[in-house]
Amino acid sequence: MARYITTTLPYVNADPHIGFALEVIQADALARLWRLQGEDVFFSTGTDEHGQKILQAAEKAGQDVQEYVDHYAEEFKRLGAALSLSNDGFIRTTEPRHLTAAQEMWRRCNEAGDIYKKSYTGYYCVGCESYKTDKDLTDDGHCLIHPHLTLEEITEENYFFRFSKYADQLLRLLAKEGAVLPDWRRDEAVNFVRAGLEDFSISREKARLSWGISVPDDDSQVMYVWFDALTDYISTLGWPDEAGNFDTYWENGRTVQVAGKDQVRFQSLMWQAMLMSANLKTTDQVFYHGFINSGGQKMSKSLGNVISPYELVAKYGTEATRYLLLRHVHPTEDSDVTWERLDEWYLANLVNGLGNLVARVMKLAEDNLTGPVQLQKGDMDIDEAFTTHLDAFRFNEAVDYVFAIIGECDAYMTAKEPYKKVKSQDDGISNEGREDIAFLVRKLALIGTHLAPLMPATSESVLDAVQNNRKPENLFPRLT
Repeated sequence: MARYITTTLPYVNADPHIGFALEVIQADALARLWRLQGEDVFFSTGTDEHGQKILQAAEKAGQDVQEYVDHYAEEFKRLGAALSLSNDGFIRTTEPRHLTAAQEMWRRCNEAGDIYKKSYTGYYCVGCESYKTDKDLTDDGHCLIHPHLTLEEITEENYFFRFSKYADQLLRLLAKEGAVLPDWRRDEAVNFVRAGLEDFSISREKARLSWGISVPDDDSQVMYVWFDALTDYISTLGWPDEAGNFDTYWENGRTVQVAGKDQVRFQSLMWQAMLMSANLKTTDQVFYHGFINSGGQKMSKSLGNVISPYELVAKYGTEATRYLLLRHVHPTEDSDVTWERLDEWYLANLVNGLGNLVARVMKLAEDNLTGPVQLQKGDMDIDEAFTTHLDAFRFNEAVDYVFAIIGECDAYMTAKEPYKKVKSQDDGISNEGREDIAFLVRKLALIGTHLAPLMPATSESVLDAVQNNRKPENLFPRLT
C-alpha cells in the first residue's frame, strides 16, 4: 500500500521555529523508514500564505504582501536542505494549483448543501484567524490561546459551513482505533464534538480582508484562511485536476498527518468534516506532538528565549539537530530545551558516545584487519522493535534503541579490551582481539542501518566506514 504523510503548513509571518523543525523531522523519519521497508511514499510540507495575520504582518513590515510571503516561503523551503528533509512535495497556498483545489472544495461542499450565507456578529482573534465563542475565552474575555491580543467585535455577512451536521460521523471516525494519537488528543476531539458543534464562518468580506482566495461566484468574499489552507493536503497531490497521485496516495493509500497539539479542532474535526462533505476519504491517522519551551517558559521574542532551527544547525550540524529533536524532545508531551541542555546532550551522546565509538572501532579495524569485515545475516536488518517504536510515533524510544546498542558496544570494548589483545605476542590472543574488533564492526553496521531514517548522513558515513574498513572523518566535532 502507498503511504502519504504531511506536516501542517506554517504561517509565513515569521522565520521557521524549532517547533516546526521538530514536526518536519518527525515526519521525515517516518517517510524514510517506510521507504526503507519498500513502501511507496509521498511526503509533503509547505506554507500557509493567506489570511488577516499575514496581511497585517506585511503591512507592518512596509512590504507588498506577495513579496512578503515569497520571502518567507523561501525561508521554509530552505529549511528542507538545512534539516536534510526528503519531502516529495512542497505546496504554497498562493499557487494556482492550490487556488483551483480550494475553490473546487468549496463547490463540492456547496453542492452537498453544507454552505449557506448569514449575517453574524462575533469576537474575532487575529492570532487564531477565527471567531471565538464564550467557551473559547478566559474569564476576562480574552482568547485562551492568545490572551495578549485584543479580540475584535465584527459584524458582517459571511458564508457558513454546516459543521453541526457532521457530529455523528465525526464521532464514528474518532472511534476508530488509532485515528488520533495520542489517545488523550482523541478524547479532546470527542469531548469537543459532544459539547456541541457550531457551524463556522468560512468567508470574510473582501472589503475588510482582500488577501485570500475568492469565493466561487461571489467576488465580494474571500475564503476563511483555514477552509482554504486545509485543502493543501490534497492540492499538493494534484487534486482535482490530476487524479494519479491523489488516487494513489490519498484515496487508496494510508494517510498520516503530523500536527501540533493546538491543531486538534482544525485537523481532526473541521478538515475531516470538509472531506465528508466533499465525499472524499477522511484522513486515516493524525498524530499530535507537544510544544517546546525554554527555561520553563513558552518561547517568545520578547523573552529572548527563541531557538531557531538554523541556529541549531549552525552550532551542532544537521545530523546532531535531528538527533537532539528526535531523542530529547518528548513526542507528545511539552519539553523544555535550553542551550545548556543541548550542549550536554551533544557532548555526552554524540561526541563521547556515538562519535567516539565509531572512531575507536574503525581505527582498530583499519590498523589491525586485513580488509573489510564480511557482514553476516542480520547485521544490516532493521529490528521489528525499532520499527514498532517509530510506527507508534515514539521517536525518542527508537533513538534509545540505537543508543542501547552503542552502550552494549562500549561495555564489550571495556570487557574484552581488543586494543590490548591485538598487541599480544601470543597469536591466539591477538587473533581473539581481531575477532572482537570484527564483532564490533558488525555492530557498527547494525547501528548505521538503524540510523538511516533518523540521521541519514551519519548512517551513510558509518556504513561507508564499515564497507571500506577505514576510520571516517570526525562525525561530531567538539564545541568551540
